[in-house]
Amino acid sequence: MSVQSSVPLATREDLALAYTPGVAQVCEAIAADESLVHELTWVGRAVAVVTDGSAVLGLGNIGPRAAMPVMEGKAVLFKQFGGVDAVPICLDTQDPDEIVAIVTALAPSFGGINLEDISAPRCFDIERRLEATLPIPVFHDDQHGTAIVVLAALRNAARVLGRRLGDLRIVVSGAGAAGVAVTKMLISGGADAGEIVVLDSRGCLHGGRGDLNPEKAALAALTNAGGITGDIANALRGADVLIGVSGGTIGEAALAGMSPGGAIFALANPTPEVHPDIASRYAAVVATGRSDFPNQINNVLAFPGIFRGALDAGATRITDDMKVAAATAIAEVLAEGELSTGAIVPSALDPRVAPAVAAAVAAAARRNGVLR
Repeated sequence: MSVQSSVPLATREDLALAYTPGVAQVCEAIAADESLVHELTWVGRAVAVVTDGSAVLGLGNIGPRAAMPVMEGKAVLFKQFGGVDAVPICLDTQDPDEIVAIVTALAPSFGGINLEDISAPRCFDIERRLEATLPIPVFHDDQHGTAIVVLAALRNAARVLGRRLGDLRIVVSGAGAAGVAVTKMLISGGADAGEIVVLDSRGCLHGGRGDLNPEKAALAALTNAGGITGDIANALRGADVLIGVSGGTIGEAALAGMSPGGAIFALANPTPEVHPDIASRYAAVVATGRSDFPNQINNVLAFPGIFRGALDAGATRITDDMKVAAATAIAEVLAEGELSTGAIVPSALDPRVAPAVAAAVAAAARRNGVLR
């Protein structure tokens, strides 16, 4: 990564415009009307990629310094696919109050905040508080980026299988940041909440469990209308779809209970909950988070275009409607003739994706009226 000027500094006149004395006029203009900062500086196209290093990839709580390579990589992807300038910021604190205070203090330098690799359940509270405080988009990519691409992929999987999303029985293995967001996004996108069963490490979420944190309790109240209890085998009996966002391994005995001709999304990285070779014995459509298997569920399909669209529109937040619009745009990049069981989402390198997502998100922001 590097920082590079977007205008030449070849003459004394160039320097006088870019810095003193010319810069003083820009400062005075912004002092008189602070909204001009988005037009007259890079703020209108810049995003902070913020982590506390507590949940980095599949590596866990490795701290802020070891998290920096991932944040740098994220910033490069922002620039490459969305034309968005992004700055990696790794915080040497894991206290939610301190994180909220620091990000709030840094916010005037950016047009958006991308929270990254912050562990659950703290991430939910941090995102909510920043959304309520800041007049710019705040987006926790581990939650919503994954969820948006899963919705896009499952919509296309349903098309390939000749099914309707609202008719599918869905099991979500994992109730952390990604699992909670995936479930909520599927419901927003048309899945039947009562036909979704979510599991954590202790089994199915249901209203009778007294050991649930507030996020899980809210999810239990929303889903699992049949009151299924017990382990993953119970949940998968008769299910059409398995979405794994938990790590660990799901055995073949449990998979054998699924309805034939469904879908398995085993998204743990680097080791999926079910190896694709095994998953293909029990499902017609198989997806992972890896680039060396078909149907990669990759967040890069979502976040560059989402922030590009939000920044272009001057959005003050990212609404559920904007997220669903992003998922729809990703799904619709693939024309009918391009869809197959081995191609339910575009390639992460498909140049059509980010512009389509940006346009859809910007339109949704205008429709929702969440504009500066």
